[in-house]
Amino acid sequence: MEVVYRCCCGIDVHKKLIVACLNEGGRRELREFGTATSEIKAMANWLTESGCEMIAMESTGVYWKPLYNLFELMDLNAMVVNASHMKALPGRKTDVKDAEWIADLLRHGLLKASFIPSREQRELRELTRYRKSLIEERSRELNRLQKILEGANIKLASVVRDINGVSSRKLLEKIIADDLPDADEVSRLIHKRMLPKLTQIMASIEGIVTPLQRKLLSQVLDHIDDLNQRIMTLDTMVKDYMTEYETAISAIDELPGIGRRSAEVILAEIGTDMSRFPSAAHISSWSGLCPGNHQSAGRRKHGKTTRGNKTLKSILVECAKSARNVKGSYFSAQYQRIAARRGKNRATVAVAHSMLIAIYHVLKFGVPFRDLGADYYNNFKRLR
Repeated sequence: MEVVYRCCCGIDVHKKLIVACLNEGGRRELREFGTATSEIKAMANWLTESGCEMIAMESTGVYWKPLYNLFELMDLNAMVVNASHMKALPGRKTDVKDAEWIADLLRHGLLKASFIPSREQRELRELTRYRKSLIEERSRELNRLQKILEGANIKLASVVRDINGVSSRKLLEKIIADDLPDADEVSRLIHKRMLPKLTQIMASIEGIVTPLQRKLLSQVLDHIDDLNQRIMTLDTMVKDYMTEYETAISAIDELPGIGRRSAEVILAEIGTDMSRFPSAAHISSWSGLCPGNHQSAGRRKHGKTTRGNKTLKSILVECAKSARNVKGSYFSAQYQRIAARRGKNRATVAVAHSMLIAIYHVLKFGVPFRDLGADYYNNFKRLR
């Protein structure tokens, strides 16, 4: 078998232990290191002195990041590999065997490097993903608020659209203060557009609220306010950090169903340099939105979507659910046609796939997005 790297290193990474196998011309040298920065520097110096041409390690959680950061600073060539691509034989698994197996595969060029963005983009990812987790936590907290209100016989959510709106918050604060307002006071608290529902609102806030439930409601509302403040702060940080992405954000924002926050998340995940993806099919496969490929005996069987970038996949699916409601757009027509035959979930993923392909071409070629329209399918298949 052809030897690609004369001197290379395979690393098995753990939380507290690093096992490195240096393969130099078929001769193996094994060493163990800790995960502190000083020990990682010692390992990097050892590899530099040995003339290591390439380093490979599996993507074990987040434990590869400290190594990759230092290798990047010290100009050492390193690749992070999907663990499923280099599984050793069963029954022969040890840390040493794993390091030796990685080094052997790397030496013969049998490993495929995963896409690792630059240090700046990795930090931007951490920022947008943290904001996403806070938004999800706020949704869970709103669900807790609704559960407490149901337990107190408060049916406000059945009358108003937003339980966390300005008018709803004023009514909840009155309930927490054990001060049930009358109709005149409620009419002053709520928005004028809600006045036709005054009778229903009065009936919905008449509940059985215990002192403990009032304290619990106060804690939940304080938590929601704190999350709102943190999310606003993160929005400002993301906007300041992404000043150089403004042109790309504006271009992606032209797609139906995509807003500024969604565009920020998409760019944080894929960046603006599309040269790292040879084609739209490659970025679709990397994101996990392309159909699975399962053929046997000349027949194509059902194939699920592949596992890819979870953050990018989820945000594009959310955007697809919004785009399907934009009447007269290509994505809406695509969703309607596929949903009738294949179901709503498959249609949503198909729309997300099409949106990613459009984003790829907008970023790669610098062309503005042009909606094909709802009649595209009818005109395209008119002869059939």
